[in-house]
Amino acid sequence: MIGIGVNMNYGPVWIDLQSEKVLPQEIPLLRHHNTGGVLLFSKNFTSKQQIIELVQSIRELASKPILVGVDHEGGRIWRFTEGFTRPPTAKVFGELYVRDPNLAVQQLNTAGQIIAYELLNCGIDLTFAPVLDLDHGVSEVIGDRAYHSKADIVTACAKAFIQGLAQRGMGAIGKHFPGHGGCTMDSHFSMTIDERPFAEIASQDLVPFKQLSNVLTGVMPAHVIYSAADPLPAGFSKYWLQYILRNQIKFNGAIISDCLSMQGSGFTGKMVEGAELALLAGCDMVIATQQTREYLLHVLNNLNWEMTILQTERIVKLAGNFSKNNAVLQPAGFQVA
Repeated sequence: MIGIGVNMNYGPVWIDLQSEKVLPQEIPLLRHHNTGGVLLFSKNFTSKQQIIELVQSIRELASKPILVGVDHEGGRIWRFTEGFTRPPTAKVFGELYVRDPNLAVQQLNTAGQIIAYELLNCGIDLTFAPVLDLDHGVSEVIGDRAYHSKADIVTACAKAFIQGLAQRGMGAIGKHFPGHGGCTMDSHFSMTIDERPFAEIASQDLVPFKQLSNVLTGVMPAHVIYSAADPLPAGFSKYWLQYILRNQIKFNGAIISDCLSMQGSGFTGKMVEGAELALLAGCDMVIATQQTREYLLHVLNNLNWEMTILQTERIVKLAGNFSKNNAVLQPAGFQVA
């Protein structure tokens, strides 16, 4: 692998911040050669102007290329409040699509544009959306975050949303590959196993990922074990990431692990090992958040990974195209009732 200069390129790790400003002990984390992104949460937000200033501070203090992202799916997964326009949950759009596909597509395009417009105006590169999981009626953690139970409706809805993001200069991260909607357990809090036959997953859950592979900038794999295919969670599985996602689906964008602190990863308290396994399996970046600053520095210091040119090229494409977001957009209401 080809080594990358310490202060010249993105590292493979997404980190978080503890509060609404960068703490002194977090400056070395931002500047670390293994850091590639900062994931913002509700704990980092007090106002829109404060977020703008925080992002500016992150970039100035990092003194190197760094991504800034947030989970703004709409509905219940939303980190910033005042000053931001929250679209309805994905299920509402899916139900609208059944009644009026044209209106749903228009509204989803608008939702994508509004989210991108507001985040890019704050200097934020991307949102980790859309959810491409199918709603099989058993997963509470996915539930109304999914557009629908049918793959063709999920694909159509997500495509419209992705196009809205792209019109404003923002990429899209499809999650949670190859599909989290068939699990009753929540991978945030437990090891999660999907025992369905591979053929069922391939004919249903994989469809949106296949159909949208050419418009997704990134994919986030699930911390779920699909026992019919591999004993490892998908985010640590060469079978899922290299054989299925890269070789079969032909996805060429970035692969970003879900957070290593989740119980479903199996690496809580062993983030260095988890990060290395995920990267070796095929991830380009990993998320390491919700840790003490001391432990996070330990992870960064002990992760032995050199980015390849190809990985860097994929990560660069995650950066927001801020110049494309120049036309003023007036947030509008959503006609989804």
